[in-house]
Amino acid sequence: MPKTRRLDPAQPWVQLTTTAADWKAADPALLAGMLAELHLIRAFEETVLELAGEGLVHGPAHSSIGQEGGAVGSIIGLRSSDAINGSHRGHHQFLAKALTHVTGGSFDLAAVVTEPVQVVLQRTLAEILGLAQGYCAGRGGSMHLQWFEAGALGTNAIVGGGVPLGAGNAWAQKHAGTTDVTVSYFGDGATNIGSVLETMNLAAAWKLPFAFFIENNLYAVSTTVEESTAEPRLSARGLGFAIPSWRVDGMDPLAVHLAVKQAEEVMRSGGGPAVVEAEVYRFFHQNGPYPGSAFGYRTKEEEAQWRERDPLVRVATEMIALGLIDQVGVDSVREQAQTAMAAAAAALTESADGKRRIRDDLWPDPSFVDVGLRGDLSEIAGARVLDPLSYSGETTDSKFVDAVAAVMGRRMTEDERIVILGEDVHRLAGGTNGATKGLSKEFPDRVLGTPISENAFAGLGGGMALDGRFRPVVEFMYPDFMWVAADQVFNQIGKARHMFGGVNPVPLVLRTKVAMGSGYGSQHLMDPAGIFATSPGWRIVAPSTAADYIGLMNTALALQDPVLVIEHVDLYGQPEQIPAGDLDYQLPFGKAGVRRAGQDVTVISYLSMVRHCLEAVELSGLDAEVIDLRWLDRASLDWETVGESIRKTNAVLIVEQGAQGTSYGGWLADEIQRRFFDWLDQPVERVTGSEASPSISKVLERAAIARTEEVVAGLERIRAGMGTR
Repeated sequence: MPKTRRLDPAQPWVQLTTTAADWKAADPALLAGMLAELHLIRAFEETVLELAGEGLVHGPAHSSIGQEGGAVGSIIGLRSSDAINGSHRGHHQFLAKALTHVTGGSFDLAAVVTEPVQVVLQRTLAEILGLAQGYCAGRGGSMHLQWFEAGALGTNAIVGGGVPLGAGNAWAQKHAGTTDVTVSYFGDGATNIGSVLETMNLAAAWKLPFAFFIENNLYAVSTTVEESTAEPRLSARGLGFAIPSWRVDGMDPLAVHLAVKQAEEVMRSGGGPAVVEAEVYRFFHQNGPYPGSAFGYRTKEEEAQWRERDPLVRVATEMIALGLIDQVGVDSVREQAQTAMAAAAAALTESADGKRRIRDDLWPDPSFVDVGLRGDLSEIAGARVLDPLSYSGETTDSKFVDAVAAVMGRRMTEDERIVILGEDVHRLAGGTNGATKGLSKEFPDRVLGTPISENAFAGLGGGMALDGRFRPVVEFMYPDFMWVAADQVFNQIGKARHMFGGVNPVPLVLRTKVAMGSGYGSQHLMDPAGIFATSPGWRIVAPSTAADYIGLMNTALALQDPVLVIEHVDLYGQPEQIPAGDLDYQLPFGKAGVRRAGQDVTVISYLSMVRHCLEAVELSGLDAEVIDLRWLDRASLDWETVGESIRKTNAVLIVEQGAQGTSYGGWLADEIQRRFFDWLDQPVERVTGSEASPSISKVLERAAIARTEEVVAGLERIRAGMGTR
């Protein structure tokens, strides 16, 4: 018979329950603060549901009524410099943090609503109604509440989507030398999401001061916890990652407070992350003013049992028993909260034909729709620029990939905020291709080799960028891996500035390489330009020479926007000439390069295909003008140079290497025909790869991608469209 022995978890897992002695020992000011915040949040949520019932809330109204105890208990003891983020059901989390920020968690129960408290209530309500005075200028609404000054990083409509961002904020707190912590709130449904579990692993490995706060309200919309997992005690998730974990009654705000205080001791002392599971209950359905029983997935008996455990009643009952307040005083707190919310609603609405409506003068101006999608470029005003195409000074030899590592090393020396993270970037003599050569030795604390968890480390980079104290450079080993992290890349990083009001910068660089021709097959070789160009918020650069790479990377690292830097493996080994002793210039922002002047056709390309275009032009005999775009996104593309060339040649050939389906040229062709239709003598021609992704077979891979021969064929189609000459 084999021998067996019990294996114990590496970290403790405890259930915390309060006793009468805990309530007696609690600071009366803490209990008063809890009572005040609970009633303010309850009255706020009741007002939101009332307005939603009148059709004045555009979109969902995810009420937190019943769940306030978890948020108030965990947040009232936090500092303003501590941070939180949360889920789509996050009004209570945001309000608890904002109210604690403006009051310090201290309330006079005879005068609960001070002017700062009233402002918080009105601005939060305004945001939920989509009004200009809201914290995100009306763009965030119910599900995207952010106030950085208060430490509220932003609630999130993607289940589990905010967790990696919160971990990035915690990384910044730790490496800025603070003892601050970040708490990320999510529900029972999110505990089965990959981004959450990936982040648990990463936060534990890097010992981040980060709390995973699970609001276990038993239902993901209508699906029960028991249906979703074999372990309904969700705090058990932490044990697999050696994270100390607490399970607590979320209807008891003091129990939550004590559990979080114990977790804080771990986090603030450098012990790493914590998991806190609070068992709570939303009194209403997933969205709107009806109970879950109205939809058949809960019973009225179950709802009644949980309502008897209302956290507002629990705190009031305990305070009355301790002689800290009487029922008249409790009723007064309730009345003050309701009066404050009535005033907030009255300030935002008016009566018309016996009904309330939003005041017209409070809506955002429609012209604000795209403002803040990207920065205004003021951060690069006055920068020293150099265009290698017009440079006539001394040059030196360099391989393309060596220039990649050299310029990054130079910037890291000059800017201590820059941090590189990605898979294997700290090993293998500079990652899988040498792009980070020598950097981990020189900057061991700022070149972070990550686990294979793109969702977690991409989101962590996004959180670092939003924090503002660091400037992350995230590497995706191959662009196809962005699909694994698509939520973080597109829903989070790309949308963050605009979604939260257009004010907060997102200074992040995402590096990746196109590897077509290397034999790595369908899941490693794509060109991501077309996907990013049609996704809001991203700037995109695609250098075809080492000298351009230096200038474009310097510009990317100076911008306050997320920038995708696309490289190509075919270029890495190319011998190049770069300006001697100069790694500090920026390429002129948004300036394309004319690699060859011509009269017959405008050939537009980027990356390695620029060289193929130049070869093809010489083979074809056409007098083509070859434009190297350099900048690919709509806001940065050099429309002036492109337009000037088209007005001269009256014909366009767009050249790219990759598959038709994710094509960059499809978008660009449409835009060119809209902008320059009157100057075109024939339809825009395109050269792309085939419909299929490149496969492993050398022959089939070559058939799937474009090179010089395909460009020659494209030029011949242009010649045919011209007629005889």
